[in-house]
Amino acid sequence: MKNRGRIVAFLLLVVILASTVFSTTNPILKDVKLGLDLQGGFEVLYQVKPLKDDGQKITESMVADTARALTNRIDVLGVSEPSIQIESNNRIRVQLAGVEDQESARELLSTQANLSFRDADDNLMLDGNDLKEGKAKANFDENNNPVVTLEMKDPNKFGEVTSKIVEKKPDNMLVIWLDFAEGKSSFKEEAAKPDPAFISAPYVSKTINSSNVEISGNFSIEETKNLAGILNAGALPVELEEIYSTSVGAQFGEQALDKTVFAGIVGVSLIFIFMALYYRLPGIIAVVTLSVYIFLILLVFTLINGVLTLPGIAALMLGVGMAVDANIITYERIKEELRVGKSVKSSFTAGAKSSFTAILDANVTTLLAAIVLFVFGTSSVKGFATMLIISILVSFITAVWGSRLLLGLLVHSGILDHKVGWFGLSKKRVHSADEELETLDLSTKFDRFDFVHSRKRFYTISIVLLLVGAIMLGVFKLNLGIDFSGGTRVEVLAEHQLDEAKVTKQLEEIGHPTTDVVISGDQKNIAVARYKEDFSQEEVNKIKKALSGIYGAEPNVSTVSDTVGKELVKNAIKALAIAAFGIIIYVALRFEWRMGLSAIIGLLHDAFFMIAVFSILRLEVDITFIAAVLTIIGYSINDTIVTFDRIRENLNRSKHIDNENELADIVNKSLRQTLGRSVNTVLTVIFVVVALMALGAESIRPFSIALLIGLLAGTYSSIFISTQIWFDLKKKQIKKSGGLKVEKEKKQWGSDEPVV
Repeated sequence: MKNRGRIVAFLLLVVILASTVFSTTNPILKDVKLGLDLQGGFEVLYQVKPLKDDGQKITESMVADTARALTNRIDVLGVSEPSIQIESNNRIRVQLAGVEDQESARELLSTQANLSFRDADDNLMLDGNDLKEGKAKANFDENNNPVVTLEMKDPNKFGEVTSKIVEKKPDNMLVIWLDFAEGKSSFKEEAAKPDPAFISAPYVSKTINSSNVEISGNFSIEETKNLAGILNAGALPVELEEIYSTSVGAQFGEQALDKTVFAGIVGVSLIFIFMALYYRLPGIIAVVTLSVYIFLILLVFTLINGVLTLPGIAALMLGVGMAVDANIITYERIKEELRVGKSVKSSFTAGAKSSFTAILDANVTTLLAAIVLFVFGTSSVKGFATMLIISILVSFITAVWGSRLLLGLLVHSGILDHKVGWFGLSKKRVHSADEELETLDLSTKFDRFDFVHSRKRFYTISIVLLLVGAIMLGVFKLNLGIDFSGGTRVEVLAEHQLDEAKVTKQLEEIGHPTTDVVISGDQKNIAVARYKEDFSQEEVNKIKKALSGIYGAEPNVSTVSDTVGKELVKNAIKALAIAAFGIIIYVALRFEWRMGLSAIIGLLHDAFFMIAVFSILRLEVDITFIAAVLTIIGYSINDTIVTFDRIRENLNRSKHIDNENELADIVNKSLRQTLGRSVNTVLTVIFVVVALMALGAESIRPFSIALLIGLLAGTYSSIFISTQIWFDLKKKQIKKSGGLKVEKEKKQWGSDEPVV
């Protein structure tokens, strides 16, 4: 009866989980906020500067006041989820997703809003301080033309001003300016232009002793709303200089979302199929918990009000591949215990217990890399790191606890007794318990490989590859994107195949010539043009307007100042150094310093290999490349730690290591035992990465390529570099001390035995 109850509990849990996921997923998806790269919009980083060169210092309160003024202006636009963040060095980052009229929005934000009333000789008569706060309104005059109405604080003062203007006939104009530039602006010069810089210049024929003022001009209804909005928000107390900006057309965002989501579905489906076919019943349980895992990540992401970006979707899909790693480690351990003739129940208990420390150590090191990414990343990279952190934490709930709870219910019900085939294991590979074998004695598919005694061959291969990479890097250099080199990047999406020469000619005709034009995309319908100089707001507006007219869709334009580019390089190097330092300390504390040092050498090998390949293939290195490198650092150390954990376990079974041959035997056996797991885990992640690379958005293709290169390099270095370097370091210790006495570990971290 008790056994039947466990089966019923298993089925009820699966039904409850499935019904919860299917019934609530759509509402959760509707609440997910999309970043500007998925729905269009723009991001601007402003450097806050003094209004005048008079030694004025920018204070925290001034920056905060400016941010509040920007918030008030954004309210006029009606943007539902704006993001305004105050950053270090007196900077403000503004992100507006879903804004249709990006040009007007950027002008609205950067306008100083210093309203002034002047005579025809540019003498100041009144300014914004003479207006009643919050009284500016968009209205219509008697001819139904759009106007802006204001209220003066002192009608008598306005009367005096208008009296003086009347006396200046025939130049009896009260010129209304927004952001008049002393020494640069001039009414008489501007009046001769078809599109003058002042708002309006009405004639004053009589004294006006009223507090109501009407500003008329050649306004549209939208312009009067914007003008009233920025006047009510108040003048900015500082000058804002754009030092970084990126804008994404809505068409780009929609296409990127559709393609990347489809790629993610394909990649995750391949993982599900692989797990079910290879691990049978445990694999099907993993599919259930992975589905719950994806659901929980989206739920948590919406609860913390996160913004989903393209790299964020990639992190979610990558997280699925990494989450299944915990399942694979556990299932491989269970299969080993079954092979030595243990019962299903004892195999499950022993496999779950022995795999816990490897899973914990691997996830902690990946978490370290993700936290560093979050701290030093900007915008979409920070979103990627957030999703990665959530993925790692949630995977512990689903893969470590959830999968084992569900599998434990079936195991302890007795329904799986003597049914090793349900674990994807052939009965031919199962030994009798009478043989009293240990898992260390089991044969593997890789027994013919002697990893240790072939290590010099692999050292040579790596050294040759790294030297070639260094030479090629010295010749070709890195193809640095504007994130690091500064400049402007313009991306055009067309409905037809593009020709490089034709696009180059079109850019020249609209006044922005460049020789750096690259055609890409599955249908060769995307053109990317790069410029060494960073465009001003006016230049961005001009090129966007011109290209929109040619191609019928708004282009993506990103511009990065030289200052920001240098800072991003500095932060990237700092992030990599801190991540490596944190990992080496953790590994040294959890294992020993030799393992920590060996792991870091392997990581440096992987990182340099990625950089060299990017240089040879001339792929663009942008800020997401750093995200890929840090992700691979986390993943590679994950793989290395699983191997080191098995070496440590096998060492603990020996009381004394007399010579290097005994040590080599332990290292070889440990590698053979974990190689199947390494192949399976890298394969599941590759499913996702290849799907993203082949089917995902064009903008994350370099990111996906970097991940693929790093995954292959990371798996190689874990087996053939890091472990072998540790062997050489440990061999010296044995020679020096005449042997190695192995001290048993008294206690491992934690216990994950399921309560069933």
